[in-house]
Amino acid sequence: MSVKHSPLTLGTEPIGKLLTKFALPSIIAMTASSLYNMTDSIFIGHGVGPLGIAGLALTFPLMNLAAAFGSLVGVGASTLVSVKLGQKDYDGANNVLGNVFTLNLIMGIAFSIIFLLLLEPILYFFGASAQTLPYAKDYMEVILYGNVITHMYLGLNAVLRSSGFPQMAMGATLVSVVINCMLTPFFIFVLGWGIKGAAWATVLSQAISLTGQLIHFARPSQLLHFHKGIYRLHNELVRGIISIGMSPFLMNMCSCLIVLLINLGLKEHGGDMAIGAYGIVNRISFLFVMIIMGFNQGMQPIAGYNFGARLFPRVLEVTRLTTYWAIGVASTGFLICELIPSVIVGLFTSDSELMSVSIHGLRIVFAVFPMVGFQMVSTNFFMSVGLSKKAIFLSLTRQMLFLVPLLIVLPKIWGTFGVWVSLPISDLIATIVTAIVLIRQYRLFTKVEY
Repeated sequence: MSVKHSPLTLGTEPIGKLLTKFALPSIIAMTASSLYNMTDSIFIGHGVGPLGIAGLALTFPLMNLAAAFGSLVGVGASTLVSVKLGQKDYDGANNVLGNVFTLNLIMGIAFSIIFLLLLEPILYFFGASAQTLPYAKDYMEVILYGNVITHMYLGLNAVLRSSGFPQMAMGATLVSVVINCMLTPFFIFVLGWGIKGAAWATVLSQAISLTGQLIHFARPSQLLHFHKGIYRLHNELVRGIISIGMSPFLMNMCSCLIVLLINLGLKEHGGDMAIGAYGIVNRISFLFVMIIMGFNQGMQPIAGYNFGARLFPRVLEVTRLTTYWAIGVASTGFLICELIPSVIVGLFTSDSELMSVSIHGLRIVFAVFPMVGFQMVSTNFFMSVGLSKKAIFLSLTRQMLFLVPLLIVLPKIWGTFGVWVSLPISDLIATIVTAIVLIRQYRLFTKVEY
């Protein structure tokens, strides 16, 4: 393994240089990933129609649920690999890799079987109507067929980043994105597969990227590689993975509940077009959130390694720098969506009713968006250093303690406006709580004994 790709540089190179090196590939990968989700919606909006957009939006709770189980393994393993490399426990890091493979295989298969059997009643529960159910069902069936591929692809990409190969992780994502963007219009417009075409494009593109990852980890020359004896699940490693991954797991589980409440509230007060509008707003906000997540992914191995090596000033420095950049991204999203919302929404649909509802919701949702950058990085800080209880608490404050009650109460008072405005209000309150918790932790890290 070359010095250039050695994880040991995480404890010696300047923080700014490291964060750029690790974050830039992640940002490109996450942005590209978000863009291909957006292009799916754009192609569906123009090739299938407004009901196709609404049907796609109905799958978001189930997609969040699948992401919850994926992040339970991926994020937990990523942090554990970084810490073990910082401790120079290379055998332990290899065992984490093997356990990631086994856990993703088990969880992916089980998830697919259960939800394929119950798909139709679940979609009705998520707010589907007779008009939107066929679109949601067609899309989700294909995604569930390829669920194991998706879990394995995301899990191994997380290990790639943490083991010193952020560029390769970026490349895997970019390959998936490019292939997906080529296949989606071909399947929808040329072959006439409709919304199923977008789903098949997603699964096939991820399968191709997964093949490249498997080839990389099959090479014995790599510090982390597949070999006999690493696939058996170890209780200690599984507990560590799940403990650290519990925060993003709960975050995604909460997201599932939240999107469900949003869809149900919008269906009751605004109908299928309101759900379609949320599908568009969700995709737009997701773009900026994914860019911030790219910064977080770049920060994670740096913070995890230096925490494991007890280099606490470097942990604090990378957290501060990541926070500044994330707030800048969120502020950019705020300005674009408040100043030119019609241009952004027009990319997805030309339907006048859907455009009007989407623009209204977009402006409300982005009202305090700059604060989201700070809140996301702070939560990731606690995940990166293995302080999972605090990360879980911060994840739950925004979604469960604040947003869920608001989504239950405010729509009864203000209808669809109550649904939209619940999001920025919860962001504002959660940011205040996050700031308090983070300041207290900083004081602990800056004491003389550290």
